[in-house]
This record gives sequence, structure tokens and C-alpha cells, in this order.
Amino acid sequence: MKTTLSFLLLLSAGSVCHAVNNSSRMLPRSSPEKQGIASSAILEFIEAADQKIDTMNSFMLVRHGHVVAEGWWTPYDAKSNHMLFSLSKSFTSTAVGLAIADGKLALDDEVLKFFPEDTPSEPSANLKAMRVRDLLCMSAGHQAEVSLSDSKETWTKAFLNHPVPHKPGTHFLYNTPATYMLSAIVQKVTGMTVLDYLRPRLFEPLGIENPQWDTSPQGISLGGYGLSVRTEDIARFGQLYLQKGVWMGKRLIPPTWIDTATTRQTSTGSNPTSDWEQGYGYQFWRSRYGLYRGDGAFGQFCIVMPEQDAVVAITSGGRDMQAVMNLVWEKLLPALKAAPLPADALGAEKLNKRLAGLAVRPVLGQASPRAAAISGKRYAFASNYRQIEAVALETREKGATVVVWTPRGESRIECEPGAWKRGRAAFVNGVGGRMVASSEQPMAASGAWTGDDTFTLKLCLHETPFYSTMIFRFNGDQLLLDSEHNVSFGSTAIPQLVGKATK
Repeated sequence: MKTTLSFLLLLSAGSVCHAVNNSSRMLPRSSPEKQGIASSAILEFIEAADQKIDTMNSFMLVRHGHVVAEGWWTPYDAKSNHMLFSLSKSFTSTAVGLAIADGKLALDDEVLKFFPEDTPSEPSANLKAMRVRDLLCMSAGHQAEVSLSDSKETWTKAFLNHPVPHKPGTHFLYNTPATYMLSAIVQKVTGMTVLDYLRPRLFEPLGIENPQWDTSPQGISLGGYGLSVRTEDIARFGQLYLQKGVWMGKRLIPPTWIDTATTRQTSTGSNPTSDWEQGYGYQFWRSRYGLYRGDGAFGQFCIVMPEQDAVVAITSGGRDMQAVMNLVWEKLLPALKAAPLPADALGAEKLNKRLAGLAVRPVLGQASPRAAAISGKRYAFASNYRQIEAVALETREKGATVVVWTPRGESRIECEPGAWKRGRAAFVNGVGGRMVASSEQPMAASGAWTGDDTFTLKLCLHETPFYSTMIFRFNGDQLLLDSEHNVSFGSTAIPQLVGKATK
């Protein structure tokens, strides 16, 4: 991650120059009022999101094809990719639609035809009946997901050997391995990963410059997750769907595919107040108010509003995804007016100022009388699953360096109070399920004394939704280390470690 706090605001055509992508394919900028939305309404949304959602990472609003507001919570920025999680599924769906349009496969093709080498010796009737269509609308017939990453078999074989108790097409189960199978099918019929297949057909025309997609051990794009792109790339993708597949006068996606993929194909429930029970298309969720979306864990959103001619792109690290959507429905949706509004210079100025100060909350602190005595002292830990061998805190007049020793060696994490300092380190404190990364990761840190004997450190992996809080409590020759993640697929709390001073 970078060395200074940064924020990039590009609100109106004459306000701030866009420094991320000079491509002619980028979305044009406009003032909110010209596109029928008040700056004050956007400001209300931003303030509510900043106060109620922990943690917003980025936001972009597109109206009538123009970006009218955008912002990043430091240390997040406009030019860095961001992990999409299941928002990746909507991109995989697009690849399937393009492969169908290319004549490579059909919706009603049976899944087994693509993987004869992985087919069980006695496939069940339900497995035989499973079609591409069933994978797309999450009705493959499974009762539970198969854990592909735990399998000793190839992932496609593990999927096909998983029980299929329901007739395909009759039972909805959100099923990330089913999306992986779609990715594997596209690779089978095109000879390319989904990432490579989409490069000339989607990513390059949209100006998505550096998409990254993790792969399985078999070299297949993960499909259901693993894609990372920038916030504006999410917005461009949504705008392409809003424009029925046409970009800069060129058709990229057949309109029939967009209509079918974003229409309710299967029921997900009947609660009219829940955005999770409005139905599911082909790797797109239906939403309330006639909207649809692609989304990913912890609040990665591409929300498309056809009637309002608008797109909302959000990345975040929140535990309550419904709360993020509720703010969009409450603050932004009713503010989208049919006609342009009078210019509001004061409102735009207030919005600009608020956006310019957005930041993930850093650690605020105080001076500690014990800092000098503790500085540089090494605290060793008994063998532990977090692979932390020892830590030391090197203090200085402003800020500190937290030194962590792991089997990968020494990681030095520089931090300051009330600010974010960017760097790289292999130690990630279990963020994203990893204790120690295989290579140095971009991250930002904020740290300060929060008590006479307590130092608090926040580590933010700003190309992901994750940050981790580490609390160091110095008690004589002991160090008590407590940690917690903002979000996680498991417990967010981490068991305490106790270290002992060695010098």
C-alpha cells in the first residue's frame, strides 16, 4: 500500500481531474444536479454510511451514464483493485452468456457431457439431469455445498461426486461450487480461462486494465469468487448491463442474455421486505423496487436501477450487507429525480469537503510514560497456530514500528497515531484466513498508545475488505496480545497469546 493518506474525489466535470485512467472508455463526470439528484441527498447517504457501516471502502454513483459522486475511505483508493468475493459470479455468468452466443454451449446442455473423465461410474438420475441452466440459477439439486478446497480430487470430480438429492431446477441453494463448474465449462469449450476469455470481450472494451482472478489447483478461474478489479470497473460493468450490453456504440453482450440473466429464474423466498427473497437470475440477485444486483461477501455491490437509469458501486467490509442496501434505498433511491435540478454550489462544496475527509477510522492515542522502557524489547511466544514467534515495539517521537517474527522472517510494520501509513508485509494476522502470506501484501497501518501500558495497532489490507485490530498489553515481563478482525467467514475474535520478554 502507499505511503500517504489519500483520497480521490471526482464529483463534477470541472472539479477535480480524474487521475486514474485516461482512457476514452472511462465514464464521463457530471455534477449531481445536472443528472437529477441533489448533492445534499448524496451527502446524507455518505454521512449515514460513514457512521453506521463499519467499514465502507468505496462508493460510486452513476446517473444517466455520468459519474456524479465517488469517494474512497483512506487507505482505499481509486487505482487499486479490490476483492469482489461473490460479485465475481456475475462476471462468470457474463462469460457463459458470451460462450452461448459464440455457439460453444447451450443452456440446456447436461453438465456431465463436459466432464466424461470425472463422471461417477454410476451417476444418479438427478446428476444426469443437471444442466448448465441449473448451475446458473443455483438450483443444481444439492442440499449442501461441497467443500472443493478440502478435496483430494480435482474440483470438478469432487463436485460431480457430491450427492444430488433434489431434482435439478426445483431447489434453490446458494452454491459457489456450481459457479466454479460454470467457469470450468467455459474453459472446456473455449480453451481459455474465464479471465482470458473475458479480456478481449469484456475487460478491454470496458477499460478494465488489470483484472486479477485466482485459480483452482487445476488452473481454472474460481468463478464464484477470486476476482479483483477497481471500483470504477464495477460501475462500468453495471452500466454495460444497464445499457443492454452496448458500450460506446458497440454491442458486447446480447440483450436477450442480459434480460434473461437479470430476470427472476428461481424463487429464494417470499418476504417482501428482504432483498434476499426477491428471486435469483443467472448469478444476479433480484432486489426490491424492481432493481437487480451482483454482490459479494461483506458488502461488495453492483446495483443496477433500470427505471432510474442509475448504477451504484460499493465496496465495504461490513457484517450487515442488508444495512448497506437499506441506506441506498432510503437515501439515494428516492432522491433520483426525472429532470435536472438547479445548480447548488454550496451543496456541492459541502459534499466535496465531506468526501475529501473520508477514512477508515485510524487509531487515536496518547503519550505513554512506559514507551521508552518497552521500545525495542523482544517478546517471545510459545509455538502457536498464528505462527507468531516474537514481537517488538520500536517507539519514536511520532509513531512506532511493530516488528513481528514468523517462520517467513521479520516483518516491520510502521504506523502512526490518527493516520494510515502504507507499506507491505508478509504478516497479515490471520486476515482472510491466512496467518502469514506467501509474499508481502500491500497494507496500511495505524497505531497509538491507548493507555499507559496498552498499544493498539490496526492493519488494513486495502485491496480487500479486511482490517485487523491488535491490542498489546505490557504487564511486567509479559505481553498479552489480543486481536480481532472487522469481518470474517468464521469467528472475528482471535484467542489471546501471552509472550515473555527475552531481553
